[in-house]
Amino acid sequence: MPSTPVPEFRSRVIAVELDGDGAHPASWRKAHHDPQALLGGQRIRETVQAADIAGFHLATFKDTRVVDTGSTGIPGRIDAIQRAAFAAPITRSIGLVPEAGTLFTEPFHVATQLASLDYSSLGRAGWLVAGDNLAKEARSVGRTQLPESEAVSEAADVVQASRRLWDSWEDDAVIRDIATGRYLDRDKLHYADFEGERFSVKGPSIIPRPLQGQVVVFAPVELIPAVEADVALVSAVTTDALPQAAQAAAAGAPRTLVELDLILDSRGQTAQDRLAELDSYEEWTGGARYVGSAEGLVELLTTLFAAADGVRLKPAVLDVDLPELANKVLPELFRSGLVVPPAPGSTLRESFGLPRPANRFAAA
Repeated sequence: MPSTPVPEFRSRVIAVELDGDGAHPASWRKAHHDPQALLGGQRIRETVQAADIAGFHLATFKDTRVVDTGSTGIPGRIDAIQRAAFAAPITRSIGLVPEAGTLFTEPFHVATQLASLDYSSLGRAGWLVAGDNLAKEARSVGRTQLPESEAVSEAADVVQASRRLWDSWEDDAVIRDIATGRYLDRDKLHYADFEGERFSVKGPSIIPRPLQGQVVVFAPVELIPAVEADVALVSAVTTDALPQAAQAAAAGAPRTLVELDLILDSRGQTAQDRLAELDSYEEWTGGARYVGSAEGLVELLTTLFAAADGVRLKPAVLDVDLPELANKVLPELFRSGLVVPPAPGSTLRESFGLPRPANRFAAA
Protein backbone atom coordinates (compact mmCIF):
# COMPACT_ATOMS: atom_id res chain seq x y z
CA MET A 1 0.00 0.00 0.00
CA PRO A 2 1.38 3.49 -0.83
CA SER A 3 2.90 5.22 2.16
CA THR A 4 0.81 8.19 3.29
CA PRO A 5 2.58 10.37 5.89
CA VAL A 6 0.67 10.61 9.17
CA PRO A 7 0.90 14.09 10.73
CA GLU A 8 1.32 14.87 14.41
CA PHE A 9 -1.96 14.58 16.31
CA ARG A 10 -3.06 17.09 18.92
CA SER A 11 -6.75 16.75 19.85
CA ARG A 12 -7.60 13.64 21.82
CA VAL A 13 -10.42 11.27 20.83
CA ILE A 14 -13.25 10.13 23.12
CA ALA A 15 -15.02 6.92 22.10
CA VAL A 16 -17.91 5.19 23.85
CA GLU A 17 -19.16 1.61 23.72
CA LEU A 18 -22.95 1.49 23.20
CA ASP A 19 -23.63 -2.23 23.49
CA GLY A 20 -26.65 -3.53 25.39
CA ASP A 21 -27.43 -1.69 28.62
CA GLY A 22 -23.82 -1.17 29.60
CA ALA A 23 -20.53 -2.90 30.37
CA HIS A 24 -21.57 -4.34 33.72
CA PRO A 25 -23.21 -7.79 33.35
CA ALA A 26 -26.04 -6.66 35.67
CA SER A 27 -26.56 -3.31 33.93
CA TRP A 28 -29.98 -4.38 32.66
CA ARG A 29 -31.28 -4.27 36.25
CA LYS A 30 -30.74 -0.49 36.28
CA ALA A 31 -31.86 0.27 32.73
CA HIS A 32 -34.58 2.90 32.25
CA HIS A 33 -36.51 1.10 29.55
CA ASP A 34 -38.72 -1.91 28.99
CA PRO A 35 -36.49 -5.00 28.52
CA GLN A 36 -38.05 -5.73 25.14
CA ALA A 37 -36.98 -2.30 23.89
CA LEU A 38 -33.33 -3.36 23.88
CA LEU A 39 -33.75 -4.93 20.44
CA GLY A 40 -35.68 -2.03 18.93
CA GLY A 41 -34.66 0.92 16.82
CA GLN A 42 -35.82 3.46 19.40
CA ARG A 43 -33.21 2.25 21.89
CA ILE A 44 -30.45 2.59 19.30
CA ARG A 45 -31.73 6.05 18.41
CA GLU A 46 -31.76 7.24 22.04
CA THR A 47 -28.26 6.11 22.94
CA VAL A 48 -26.44 7.03 19.75
CA GLN A 49 -28.09 10.44 19.47
CA ALA A 50 -27.26 11.18 23.12
CA ALA A 51 -23.62 10.32 22.42
CA ASP A 52 -23.66 12.38 19.21
CA ILE A 53 -25.09 15.47 20.92
CA ALA A 54 -22.64 15.11 23.82
CA GLY A 55 -19.69 15.36 21.44
CA PHE A 56 -18.20 11.86 21.46
CA HIS A 57 -15.98 11.29 18.45
CA LEU A 58 -17.17 7.77 17.86
CA ALA A 59 -19.41 4.99 19.13
CA THR A 60 -18.58 1.30 18.94
CA PHE A 61 -21.10 -1.52 18.64
CA LYS A 62 -20.24 -5.01 19.89
CA ASP A 63 -21.28 -8.08 17.93
CA THR A 64 -21.46 -11.85 18.21
CA ARG A 65 -23.45 -14.56 16.48
CA VAL A 66 -23.97 -16.60 19.63
CA VAL A 67 -25.48 -14.96 22.70
CA ASP A 68 -25.22 -16.55 26.13
CA THR A 69 -28.11 -14.90 27.96
CA GLY A 70 -27.03 -16.26 31.36
CA SER A 71 -27.70 -13.53 33.89
CA THR A 72 -26.97 -10.65 31.48
CA GLY A 73 -30.61 -10.22 30.54
CA ILE A 74 -29.65 -9.71 26.87
CA PRO A 75 -31.88 -12.01 24.77
CA GLY A 76 -29.97 -11.29 21.58
CA ARG A 77 -28.28 -8.60 19.51
CA ILE A 78 -28.98 -6.75 16.32
CA ASP A 79 -26.05 -7.11 13.93
CA ALA A 80 -23.49 -4.40 14.70
CA ILE A 81 -23.14 -3.15 11.12
CA GLN A 82 -26.94 -2.91 10.85
CA ARG A 83 -27.07 -0.88 14.06
CA ALA A 84 -24.41 1.47 12.74
CA ALA A 85 -26.23 1.79 9.40
CA PHE A 86 -29.47 2.61 11.24
CA ALA A 87 -27.63 5.29 13.22
CA ALA A 88 -25.96 6.86 10.17
CA PRO A 89 -28.80 9.10 8.89
CA ILE A 90 -29.98 10.14 12.37
CA THR A 91 -26.59 11.42 13.58
CA ARG A 92 -24.46 14.32 12.41
CA SER A 93 -20.85 14.05 13.60
CA ILE A 94 -20.18 10.89 15.63
CA GLY A 95 -18.12 8.13 14.04
CA LEU A 96 -19.85 4.75 13.77
CA VAL A 97 -17.60 1.76 14.39
CA PRO A 98 -19.26 -1.68 14.36
CA GLU A 99 -17.43 -4.81 15.40
CA ALA A 100 -17.18 -7.35 12.58
CA GLY A 101 -15.56 -10.76 12.80
CA THR A 102 -12.76 -11.91 10.54
CA LEU A 103 -12.57 -15.65 11.14
CA PHE A 104 -16.03 -16.88 10.15
CA THR A 105 -17.31 -14.10 7.87
CA GLU A 106 -16.91 -13.72 4.11
CA PRO A 107 -14.29 -10.97 3.55
CA PHE A 108 -16.00 -9.65 0.42
CA HIS A 109 -19.27 -9.13 2.29
CA VAL A 110 -17.61 -7.38 5.24
CA ALA A 111 -15.69 -5.03 2.95
CA THR A 112 -18.73 -4.04 0.90
CA GLN A 113 -20.96 -3.59 3.96
CA LEU A 114 -18.43 -1.26 5.55
CA ALA A 115 -17.96 0.69 2.31
CA SER A 116 -21.75 1.15 2.16
CA LEU A 117 -21.72 2.34 5.78
CA ASP A 118 -19.10 4.94 4.88
CA TYR A 119 -21.44 6.31 2.22
CA SER A 120 -24.56 6.30 4.40
CA SER A 121 -22.68 8.07 7.22
CA LEU A 122 -20.95 10.52 4.84
CA GLY A 123 -17.48 9.37 5.80
CA ARG A 124 -17.88 8.44 9.47
CA ALA A 125 -17.42 4.67 9.25
CA GLY A 126 -14.89 2.54 11.08
CA TRP A 127 -14.30 -1.17 11.59
CA LEU A 128 -13.55 -2.78 14.94
CA VAL A 129 -11.77 -5.96 13.91
CA ALA A 130 -12.79 -9.00 15.92
CA GLY A 131 -10.68 -12.14 15.88
CA ASP A 132 -12.54 -14.29 18.41
CA ASN A 133 -11.76 -17.90 17.57
CA LEU A 134 -14.68 -19.54 19.35
CA ALA A 135 -15.97 -23.04 18.57
CA LYS A 136 -19.60 -21.99 19.02
CA GLU A 137 -19.12 -19.10 16.57
CA ALA A 138 -17.68 -21.51 14.02
CA ARG A 139 -20.52 -24.01 14.49
CA SER A 140 -23.11 -21.28 13.92
CA VAL A 141 -21.97 -21.01 10.29
CA GLY A 142 -21.11 -24.66 9.76
CA ARG A 143 -17.36 -24.29 10.11
CA THR A 144 -14.75 -25.60 12.50
CA GLN A 145 -12.63 -23.67 14.95
CA LEU A 146 -9.29 -22.59 13.52
CA PRO A 147 -5.98 -23.73 15.02
CA GLU A 148 -4.79 -20.94 17.32
CA SER A 149 -1.61 -20.58 15.29
CA GLU A 150 -3.70 -19.58 12.23
CA ALA A 151 -6.26 -17.25 13.80
CA VAL A 152 -4.16 -14.06 13.75
CA SER A 153 -2.90 -14.61 10.21
CA GLU A 154 -6.48 -15.22 9.05
CA ALA A 155 -7.61 -11.92 10.61
CA ALA A 156 -4.69 -10.15 8.95
CA ASP A 157 -5.60 -11.63 5.57
CA VAL A 158 -9.24 -10.53 5.86
CA VAL A 159 -8.23 -6.95 6.66
CA GLN A 160 -5.72 -6.86 3.83
CA ALA A 161 -8.25 -8.29 1.36
CA SER A 162 -10.78 -5.65 2.44
CA ARG A 163 -8.25 -2.85 1.98
CA ARG A 164 -7.50 -4.05 -1.54
CA LEU A 165 -11.21 -4.24 -2.33
CA TRP A 166 -11.74 -0.66 -1.11
CA ASP A 167 -8.99 0.45 -3.50
CA SER A 168 -10.28 -1.61 -6.43
CA TRP A 169 -12.25 1.43 -7.62
CA GLU A 170 -10.25 4.57 -8.25
CA ASP A 171 -11.79 7.74 -6.87
CA ASP A 172 -12.86 8.96 -10.32
CA ALA A 173 -14.00 5.59 -11.69
CA VAL A 174 -17.63 6.75 -11.89
CA ILE A 175 -17.83 9.14 -14.85
CA ARG A 176 -21.58 9.23 -15.75
CA ASP A 177 -20.83 10.17 -19.37
CA ILE A 178 -24.29 10.74 -20.83
CA ALA A 179 -23.01 11.41 -24.34
CA THR A 180 -21.42 7.97 -24.65
CA GLY A 181 -23.75 6.16 -22.26
CA ARG A 182 -20.88 5.12 -20.01
CA TYR A 183 -21.33 5.05 -16.23
CA LEU A 184 -17.86 3.75 -15.40
CA ASP A 185 -14.38 4.14 -16.73
CA ARG A 186 -13.44 0.48 -16.85
CA ASP A 187 -9.73 1.32 -16.84
CA LYS A 188 -10.17 2.70 -13.33
CA LEU A 189 -11.55 -0.56 -11.90
CA HIS A 190 -9.00 -3.11 -10.75
CA TYR A 191 -8.91 -6.69 -9.60
CA ALA A 192 -8.11 -6.97 -5.90
CA ASP A 193 -6.21 -10.20 -6.66
CA PHE A 194 -5.69 -11.19 -3.03
CA GLU A 195 -4.30 -14.63 -2.25
CA GLY A 196 -4.45 -15.55 1.43
CA GLU A 197 -3.48 -18.71 3.25
CA ARG A 198 -7.08 -20.01 3.37
CA PHE A 199 -8.99 -17.95 0.80
CA SER A 200 -8.61 -15.73 -2.24
CA VAL A 201 -10.53 -12.69 -3.48
CA LYS A 202 -10.58 -11.65 -7.12
CA GLY A 203 -12.75 -8.53 -7.07
CA PRO A 204 -13.27 -5.77 -7.91
CA SER A 205 -15.70 -4.61 -5.25
CA ILE A 206 -19.36 -3.97 -6.05
CA ILE A 207 -19.22 -0.65 -4.14
CA PRO A 208 -17.19 2.43 -5.20
CA ARG A 209 -14.20 3.39 -3.09
CA PRO A 210 -15.31 4.59 0.39
CA LEU A 211 -15.61 8.33 0.88
CA GLN A 212 -12.67 8.21 3.29
CA GLY A 213 -10.62 6.22 0.79
CA GLN A 214 -10.16 3.54 3.43
CA VAL A 215 -12.54 2.90 6.32
CA VAL A 216 -10.74 3.50 9.65
CA VAL A 217 -9.61 0.11 10.98
CA PHE A 218 -9.46 -0.48 14.75
CA ALA A 219 -7.87 -3.63 16.19
CA PRO A 220 -6.96 -4.98 19.63
CA VAL A 221 -3.25 -4.55 20.25
CA GLU A 222 -2.76 -8.33 20.40
CA LEU A 223 -3.61 -8.52 16.67
CA ILE A 224 -1.07 -5.81 15.79
CA PRO A 225 1.24 -5.60 13.83
CA ALA A 226 -0.05 -8.66 11.93
CA VAL A 227 -3.30 -6.80 11.24
CA GLU A 228 -2.79 -3.50 9.40
CA ALA A 229 -4.76 -1.16 11.67
CA ASP A 230 -5.13 2.60 11.84
CA VAL A 231 -5.96 2.57 15.56
CA ALA A 232 -4.72 0.15 18.23
CA LEU A 233 -7.03 -0.61 21.16
CA VAL A 234 -4.91 -0.98 24.29
CA SER A 235 -6.09 -2.68 27.46
CA ALA A 236 -4.45 -3.31 30.84
CA VAL A 237 -5.34 -4.81 34.20
CA THR A 238 -5.17 -1.48 36.06
CA THR A 239 -5.37 2.20 35.16
CA ASP A 240 -1.77 2.68 36.34
CA ALA A 241 -0.59 0.19 33.70
CA LEU A 242 -2.43 1.85 30.78
CA PRO A 243 0.12 4.60 29.93
CA GLN A 244 2.99 2.16 29.60
CA ALA A 245 0.86 -0.24 27.56
CA ALA A 246 -0.18 2.62 25.24
CA GLN A 247 3.40 3.75 24.69
CA ALA A 248 4.43 0.18 23.88
CA ALA A 249 1.62 -0.10 21.32
CA ALA A 250 2.34 3.24 19.63
CA ALA A 251 4.82 1.72 17.19
CA GLY A 252 2.27 -0.74 15.84
CA ALA A 253 -0.39 1.66 14.54
CA PRO A 254 -0.64 5.39 13.74
CA ARG A 255 -3.08 6.03 16.62
CA THR A 256 -3.85 4.43 20.00
CA LEU A 257 -6.97 4.29 22.17
CA VAL A 258 -6.82 2.96 25.73
CA GLU A 259 -9.74 0.92 27.06
CA LEU A 260 -11.41 2.03 30.30
CA ASP A 261 -14.40 0.60 32.16
CA LEU A 262 -16.10 3.16 34.37
CA ILE A 263 -18.83 3.72 36.91
CA LEU A 264 -19.50 7.22 38.24
CA ASP A 265 -21.11 8.91 41.21
CA SER A 266 -24.69 9.63 40.19
CA ARG A 267 -27.86 11.10 41.70
CA GLY A 268 -26.61 11.12 45.26
CA GLN A 269 -25.23 7.58 45.12
CA THR A 270 -21.49 7.00 45.13
CA ALA A 271 -19.85 4.95 42.43
CA GLN A 272 -18.60 2.51 45.05
CA ASP A 273 -22.14 1.92 46.33
CA ARG A 274 -23.48 1.53 42.82
CA LEU A 275 -20.78 -1.01 41.98
CA ALA A 276 -21.37 -2.97 45.17
CA GLU A 277 -25.08 -3.21 44.38
CA LEU A 278 -24.49 -4.36 40.82
CA ASP A 279 -21.81 -6.83 41.90
CA SER A 280 -24.25 -8.35 44.39
CA TYR A 281 -26.12 -9.69 41.35
CA GLU A 282 -23.06 -10.65 39.29
CA GLU A 283 -19.43 -9.63 39.67
CA TRP A 284 -17.94 -7.36 37.04
CA THR A 285 -14.67 -8.75 35.71
CA GLY A 286 -12.57 -7.08 33.08
CA GLY A 287 -9.68 -4.69 32.61
CA ALA A 288 -8.72 -1.25 33.85
CA ARG A 289 -11.60 0.41 35.68
CA TYR A 290 -12.39 3.83 37.11
CA VAL A 291 -14.79 4.04 40.05
CA GLY A 292 -15.46 7.55 41.38
CA SER A 293 -16.50 11.10 40.60
CA ALA A 294 -16.68 12.88 37.26
CA GLU A 295 -13.95 15.27 38.42
CA GLY A 296 -11.62 12.38 39.21
CA LEU A 297 -12.28 10.85 35.80
CA VAL A 298 -11.30 14.12 34.09
CA GLU A 299 -7.99 14.04 36.00
CA LEU A 300 -7.35 10.42 35.02
CA LEU A 301 -8.13 11.05 31.36
CA THR A 302 -5.79 14.04 31.33
CA THR A 303 -3.03 11.72 32.53
CA LEU A 304 -3.87 9.03 29.98
CA PHE A 305 -3.91 11.56 27.14
CA ALA A 306 -0.20 12.15 27.72
CA ALA A 307 0.45 8.58 26.59
CA ALA A 308 -2.37 7.79 24.14
CA ASP A 309 -4.35 9.48 21.37
CA GLY A 310 -7.63 8.87 23.14
CA VAL A 311 -9.77 6.53 25.19
CA ARG A 312 -12.67 4.16 24.62
CA LEU A 313 -15.03 4.43 27.58
CA LYS A 314 -17.22 1.50 28.59
CA PRO A 315 -19.93 2.82 30.95
CA ALA A 316 -21.22 0.36 33.54
CA VAL A 317 -24.86 1.37 32.97
CA LEU A 318 -25.58 3.44 29.88
CA ASP A 319 -28.77 5.02 31.19
CA VAL A 320 -26.95 6.29 34.28
CA ASP A 321 -23.32 6.84 33.31
CA LEU A 322 -23.80 8.24 29.79
CA PRO A 323 -25.64 11.37 31.07
CA GLU A 324 -22.91 11.90 33.69
CA LEU A 325 -20.27 11.74 30.96
CA ALA A 326 -22.25 14.09 28.71
CA ASN A 327 -23.00 16.68 31.40
CA LYS A 328 -19.90 16.64 33.60
CA VAL A 329 -16.93 14.99 31.91
CA LEU A 330 -16.92 15.97 28.24
CA PRO A 331 -17.63 19.68 28.87
CA GLU A 332 -14.58 19.87 31.13
CA LEU A 333 -12.39 18.17 28.57
CA PHE A 334 -13.62 20.57 25.88
CA ARG A 335 -12.89 23.56 28.13
CA SER A 336 -9.37 22.29 28.79
CA GLY A 337 -8.61 22.30 25.08
CA LEU A 338 -7.27 18.73 25.22
CA VAL A 339 -10.33 17.50 23.35
CA VAL A 340 -11.97 19.23 20.38
CA PRO A 341 -15.48 17.93 19.58
CA PRO A 342 -16.03 16.63 16.04
CA ALA A 343 -17.54 19.11 13.64
CA PRO A 344 -20.69 18.20 11.70
CA GLY A 345 -19.65 17.06 8.25
CA SER A 346 -16.19 15.91 9.34
CA THR A 347 -15.00 12.38 8.63
CA LEU A 348 -13.78 9.86 11.17
CA ARG A 349 -10.31 10.12 9.66
CA GLU A 350 -10.37 13.85 10.30
CA SER A 351 -11.34 13.23 13.94
CA PHE A 352 -8.14 11.19 14.29
CA GLY A 353 -6.00 13.52 12.21
CA LEU A 354 -5.44 10.72 9.69
CA PRO A 355 -4.89 11.67 6.03
CA ARG A 356 -6.95 10.19 3.24
CA PRO A 357 -4.73 7.42 1.84
CA ALA A 358 -3.63 7.15 -1.75
CA ASN A 359 -5.16 4.43 -3.89
CA ARG A 360 -2.69 1.56 -4.32
CA PHE A 361 -3.89 0.83 -7.86
CA ALA A 362 -4.09 4.38 -9.24
CA ALA A 363 -1.51 5.45 -11.79
CA ALA A 364 1.20 7.75 -10.45
